[in-house]
Amino acid sequence: MDSQTSQSSQSSQAPQTPHTFQVDLRGLVDLLSHHLYSSPKVYLRELLQNAVDAITARRSLEPGAPARVRLYAASDGGAALRVEDSGVGLTEQDVHSLLATIGRSSKRAEGLQEARSDFLGQFGIGLLACFVVAERIRVVSRSAREPGAPPVEWTASDDGSYTVRTLPDSARTEPGTTVHLVARPGAAQWLAPERVRALARDFGSLLPYDVQVDGEAVTDLPAPWDRPYPSPAARRVALAGHCRELFGFTPLDSIGLDVPLAGIRGVAYVLPAAVSPAQRATHRVHLKGMLLTERAEQLLPDWAFFVRCVLDTDSLRPTASRESLYEDETLAAVREALGERIRSWLTGLAAGDPERLAAFLAVHHLGVKSLARHDGEMLRTMLPWLPFETTDGQLSLEEFAQRHPVVHFTRTVEEYRQVAPIASAQGVGVVNGGYTYDSELVEALPSVRPGTVVAELDADTVTAHLDAVDPAEELALSGFLAAARAKLDPLGCDVVLRAFHPLSVPALHLDDRAARHEQARAEAEERADDLWAGILGSLRGSAPRARLVLNHLNPLIRRISSLRDAELIGTATESLYGQALLMAQRPLRPADSALLNRAFIGLLEWATHGEDGHR
Repeated sequence: MDSQTSQSSQSSQAPQTPHTFQVDLRGLVDLLSHHLYSSPKVYLRELLQNAVDAITARRSLEPGAPARVRLYAASDGGAALRVEDSGVGLTEQDVHSLLATIGRSSKRAEGLQEARSDFLGQFGIGLLACFVVAERIRVVSRSAREPGAPPVEWTASDDGSYTVRTLPDSARTEPGTTVHLVARPGAAQWLAPERVRALARDFGSLLPYDVQVDGEAVTDLPAPWDRPYPSPAARRVALAGHCRELFGFTPLDSIGLDVPLAGIRGVAYVLPAAVSPAQRATHRVHLKGMLLTERAEQLLPDWAFFVRCVLDTDSLRPTASRESLYEDETLAAVREALGERIRSWLTGLAAGDPERLAAFLAVHHLGVKSLARHDGEMLRTMLPWLPFETTDGQLSLEEFAQRHPVVHFTRTVEEYRQVAPIASAQGVGVVNGGYTYDSELVEALPSVRPGTVVAELDADTVTAHLDAVDPAEELALSGFLAAARAKLDPLGCDVVLRAFHPLSVPALHLDDRAARHEQARAEAEERADDLWAGILGSLRGSAPRARLVLNHLNPLIRRISSLRDAELIGTATESLYGQALLMAQRPLRPADSALLNRAFIGLLEWATHGEDGHR
């Protein structure tokens, strides 16, 4: 037994033969095309990227070396593409080491590690992406590092096989690389001349080297935001044209995004129409001149949803697909810096160009309000400009606070519609805080305008501002009021008598959130089984009920209050209640709709009753 144990132990400690992972190239290409890359079009970006990086590498050895990239698409329908560059080139050893080893990058080659920040590629995927559209790739290259080395040819197929051979010197006399692609079945359209030109222009318009497709220049430098213009107005016109070409809209304005410390140059275009804050803004980002993505979502703070950006950066880190940005501390810092630039633009408009600011706020006040609720300085700056709905019309909070010693506000649009006409007639100023961010900004007003009194307006406050009726007159109407209260009691509504303006309003329906919560609880209790009814009943509190305020000054109310028929008083009270709900633009519950129908039919029956001779 001991001998067997000893042999087993020795066997387990014996050196094991290592195995090498096998890569199915076709399976890997399928993975790239369906999961890593959003579209086959990235193949051209990879070709341009490899060419630009090769030129960058050569210029680190020879600063005066030529910097050319030439693309030639087959115009005879041959579904082929040739890409030539004047870059650093490859030796036979480089070909075996770099082109045939998935995951290895020339950027990690000896002598180039310290210059890696100058390169576009970071992941060594390289020519592998070209198999998304090509069934065969042929590379002919001559090294600038070893001038005496002969040209070398590498030919690979999408089945994972490749061949390497050296060529005579005449095959390529100058350093650099030529890549030949032959389209795979069904992918010929990606190598068509028109498609190649469009993709090269899209990806490479800001590249720092001379790039041409079939003799036509692709690069367009300097970038529109870096060009000199004779005046600020001329700059705005030129950038507006760039925005139309790029994004398809004419901007309200353009904002420079020059942030040298973050390695950022670009421009933000202000949208000419309002958009939802929940809509994700997408931006175009170039990395060292190469288009990285046109759908960057996390580039700006959430509140800056009213702009679209295009910029070039050398500091942000791309993801593995090089189609989006990696979320890290650098991106967070850039996002903050770009947000500060947009904030500075807004404060600059407020200080020196009120007309343009007013035009901007007419469209995008929601975005500015979103920013102002978290930024006291922005709120202070925008206070004279941000519009709010008030009982005095559309006003800024600054102007409204100057008119009213107490700034009353409601938290919902429904509450505002209930009280606005009455409060205005009583001289009570009210701000509609029911729109997005408005109540938060009203409550923040004292922090930037010391001494301002802000108070939420509720039903009790409104009722307190209405004139009481002479006790003797109210006592004389006690029978009418008792009948009216009995009619509305099942609906959870009290009836009170007041005198207020305007005289044309016969009745006012007032409630607050506490009353609505109590009403909802009571309705749920009615529908619940015994157990839940008991639980909900135990939650019953002393929350105020809704109230129907009858206007004693209104002639209709005076006539109704003189009625002696209890049934007719009930029908009239229901009609007044329904009309008050409609005037407040409150959503009607099923019970309210039934009441309106019942009251309408009742009034019709009463009005036509006399025609039968029984009235």
